Amino acid sequence: MYGSLESRYIRLDVISGKSLQVPSERIPAGIYISINDESRRRWKSSISVLSSEESAAWGDTVTLSSQASHAFSVEIRASYEADRMLGSGEVIGKLELSWDDLLNHGDEPFDISFPPVHDVHPSLKLKTAIVHTCDDLDGVLSDSLVDCGIARDTDAGHAQFAKYVKSKRVSHLHTAVEHFQLVLDQCLVSHTDHAAALTNLAWARLQGYIRNDLQDIDRITSLFREALALRPQRHPDHPISLHNLAMALSWRHDKKSTAADICEAAQLHHELLPLCPEGTYLRNIVEGPDGVDYVIGGCNNLPKDASEEGICLRRVVLELCPQGHQLRHSALDNLSWVLTTRFEQRGNIDDLDDSIQFSREAVSLCPEGHSDPAYYLNNLAVSLWLRFGHQGKPNDLDEAISLYEEALRLRPVGHEYRDVSLDTLGGALVKRFNKRKDIDDITRAISLRRDALTLCPHGHPRRDITLNNLALALKTRYEELDVSEDLNEAIDLFRESLGLIRLDHPERHVTLYNLSSVLSSRFTHTQKNEDVEEAITHCQESLAALPSLHPGRCTSHAWLQRAYLSRYRIQHNPTDLSSAIEHFRQSSIHPTEGFPQRIRVAADWALQAEIYQHESALEAYQVCLELFDNHVMTRSSIISRREAATAFQGAQSLPVDAASCAIRGDNIRRAVELMEQGRGQQWSLASRLKTPVEDLESANPKLAHNYLELSKLVSNAAQSSATITDRAAADWAATKYRKLTEQWEAAVAEIRNLQAFSRFLLPPLYADLQAAARHGPVIILVASQYSCSAVIVPTSGDPHNVPLSITLADLKTLKDRFTRAIRHASRMNPGETRTDLIVLLRIVWDEIMLPIVNVLEHVLKLKRRSRIWLCPTAAFTSIPLHAANPFQTRADRSKEPRLEDLYICSYTPTLSALIRSRQMMKRRVAPSFVAIGQGQPGAGKGKALSAVDSELELVHQLVPATANRTTISGDAATRTGALQALEENTWVHLACHGKQDPTQPYNSHFVMRDEHLTLLDIMDRDIPHAEFAVLISLSYRPGLQFSGFKSVVGTLWEVDDAVAKHVVKAFYTYIFHPKEVGVMDPTKAAWALNCATHAVKKEVPLEQRMVFIHIGV
Repeated sequence: MYGSLESRYIRLDVISGKSLQVPSERIPAGIYISINDESRRRWKSSISVLSSEESAAWGDTVTLSSQASHAFSVEIRASYEADRMLGSGEVIGKLELSWDDLLNHGDEPFDISFPPVHDVHPSLKLKTAIVHTCDDLDGVLSDSLVDCGIARDTDAGHAQFAKYVKSKRVSHLHTAVEHFQLVLDQCLVSHTDHAAALTNLAWARLQGYIRNDLQDIDRITSLFREALALRPQRHPDHPISLHNLAMALSWRHDKKSTAADICEAAQLHHELLPLCPEGTYLRNIVEGPDGVDYVIGGCNNLPKDASEEGICLRRVVLELCPQGHQLRHSALDNLSWVLTTRFEQRGNIDDLDDSIQFSREAVSLCPEGHSDPAYYLNNLAVSLWLRFGHQGKPNDLDEAISLYEEALRLRPVGHEYRDVSLDTLGGALVKRFNKRKDIDDITRAISLRRDALTLCPHGHPRRDITLNNLALALKTRYEELDVSEDLNEAIDLFRESLGLIRLDHPERHVTLYNLSSVLSSRFTHTQKNEDVEEAITHCQESLAALPSLHPGRCTSHAWLQRAYLSRYRIQHNPTDLSSAIEHFRQSSIHPTEGFPQRIRVAADWALQAEIYQHESALEAYQVCLELFDNHVMTRSSIISRREAATAFQGAQSLPVDAASCAIRGDNIRRAVELMEQGRGQQWSLASRLKTPVEDLESANPKLAHNYLELSKLVSNAAQSSATITDRAAADWAATKYRKLTEQWEAAVAEIRNLQAFSRFLLPPLYADLQAAARHGPVIILVASQYSCSAVIVPTSGDPHNVPLSITLADLKTLKDRFTRAIRHASRMNPGETRTDLIVLLRIVWDEIMLPIVNVLEHVLKLKRRSRIWLCPTAAFTSIPLHAANPFQTRADRSKEPRLEDLYICSYTPTLSALIRSRQMMKRRVAPSFVAIGQGQPGAGKGKALSAVDSELELVHQLVPATANRTTISGDAATRTGALQALEENTWVHLACHGKQDPTQPYNSHFVMRDEHLTLLDIMDRDIPHAEFAVLISLSYRPGLQFSGFKSVVGTLWEVDDAVAKHVVKAFYTYIFHPKEVGVMDPTKAAWALNCATHAVKKEVPLEQRMVFIHIGV
């Protein structure tokens, strides 16, 4: 039928192949098809990558002349080079065919099967057709076999190696190696095929090594490494060379257990995986049990190493375990462990945050049926416990205890690691006892740790640490309850622990300084010099054992100062006091310890320096305030910043004590600076984020834009983190927030490099703060346990210190008396004399304000009716200073002037707040006025305020018609409606119930129709154009000023809404006088309030007049 083929051409389509197993089991770079006629290759297909299913696809077409012999061969060959081939590769299958065999299938694709390889028949899918013309002659299509010695030896080597794999006869291996060595000898370093020759020889030798027929693994590895160096990234054969070297290293590790080999193999696989497309044979092998899985298992069995290299390795292993990988939980746990260890060595909080994130995921992935799921719970708890110690977040400690409790439940009596869970839970309870002083916590902690020690008899590997931890719990109880038996037992346990722990143990320093601490405690009772000498020696030894940046040095310095100080108290040697102070200093400035611990040390330093009148007291206060500032900056929300700032005993008195120290040292300027720095800490970051930058925008627009953008990101991150309840999500948000603040701080540092902005956002100097007194002196009232005084900041020149005879205890008594007197006055008839209040206000005049007025009048020559600003601190904040009144009659029967007759009084929470308000007044917009009232708050929210609606109507009548006036009341006075009104208007009048929350001031709120409008709600809003607010309710006014209002009239305590209308009417009459002009000037508010309270003194009783105060510009 095909007798006329001599003059025709045959088109052959090579479509695909399957079951393409390589006889030598070597991974090919690809598969190709060869058609040969006698000794001549007629045609060679492209090289196709082998799939994971051992198939390949070509889609190649060739047209061959039928004039040649009717007999020819079809070969499937494996190529070991994706680039230039060395030789013809390895034969997978070969068939002798005739054209008739192919043409019998017509126009349909058909399969041809080859002899079996490993009991499986390779096959090809082909398609043929006869064509009568061809543009290409055979000579153009054909590709003659390379007839050279290098190619023949290479092919012979492949053939002999395939025989070796099949027969296991070593003679075939040796023959293959000889051929490959001969090729390498001819392909010198400069030869194009040198890398291919190296690889062929190394592969044959590696297989011999695997089968124990050859032993030169180091030489094999070197050959693969040399080949890889000749195939850099983007070379077509770079992936296969990576795999070859990784495989050699894995096998050397398997037989020699060399850690460096498995680590390098992991790095190579990490580089290789992205280069292996999904679905390829190479990818399948790499991800298989002899590839990535072997490497992961080998790395997991390595000792955990917290060095840079060790952590890098654990990150690589984790990336080799994507979501869904059966070993991902182990990789997560190992990485978490080394990060925690590095944190303990270096104190970098990023390590601990990352550790907690990875550990949370490990807990969630712990497989069912795991032999010890408590292990993962315990590790997460450890990290949370450490973060609590570093940052002081109560939620971390609570969660750690919960996890420890669950871990203990999962390790019942008889469990191998029950002692660990008993011990760690006990440690967390000790921490909580130190925080909350619940005796049940320390009692249970000691009981748990005794149980743990029972499970660690002599010879047990964990006995040393268990002894130390039980002793630590006993020491803690001794320090709180002064039980001498606890102290003596703790010393004995610490000694035994120290005797068991080896000299090079990384935690030996802990036992050393713990033993030192209890010896110092015993010395204070027994005064035996050997105790304190031993204590000092142990602490010095612990310091000597630690590198310079180890966090443990902070504690070692702290206990060493305690030893020196305890000896100073007995022996009064000044050298001991100097040594103690120096160790206080070194402990508090140690950079890798967390802020909470350093704050406690610095605060104790300040206290001891005050007690012993040491000259370093002011330095201690300065260090402590700086640490507080940095600590508060780590918290994202206003509430969390307040919690951080108030979490330490004596924290609230620190600024006034620091200022008092500076005053007693006659450094009044520094007193003002310290007072300002300490007062603004709770919202320091938020206030800085809102700092105007007009000058910076003029000097460097690019830096200003970058700073403003980062400020927005930090502010947004802070607001979003405040609503997160999920612990893992909260951790992630806190980490994101911290990284943003680091970028923000870097931007601030860049701004400070500009000469004119070297102090940008730094705690202001006195010269900067004096701007607050531009329109009148500011009087800072300092109430410290050491002294009470007033510091007057004048418009120019140095500040004036006014010592006050009143004490802190007197002020606290005065506060309580005012509370009782005001409560009593509220029950009196309007016409009755407020005798109690009169007595108290006379005390305020005589003991507080009169000395100040004398300086204002006689030293500063301040004119009457000038403005002054009061900046009370500590106990002064509860005293109505503006209402001070001598209540005396002169000989001519005229009244002695009260403070508000002499001056127009305003308040300010800080000098910076006043300065910032004035700066923002430069950006005024067209004024608009909104009156918000809620007289019917709803059930359970307070009594109805019957006068609110009439008050709102009155206000509407008094506001100039030229103003854009709006009134919101009744059902419209909701939380959302009020917030929107605050954002859209510059002037606000708010009449409703208000409640101040003394424990959490930011929860102080105004009562709306639906939900409370909290101070935090207002502070979270960006209301830069807000100018003035009148608050006829109980509120937290300084916070409202911080929110953006430059001028605020508010009340100190609850006001009678019916009586308040008289003050409201008088106030708006004065501030808008003359009404027809329609000027809305918030700087007139203080004067208007002063006039108003004077004008209504016949209608309004004393306590309802003095309740009104003005804050701001």
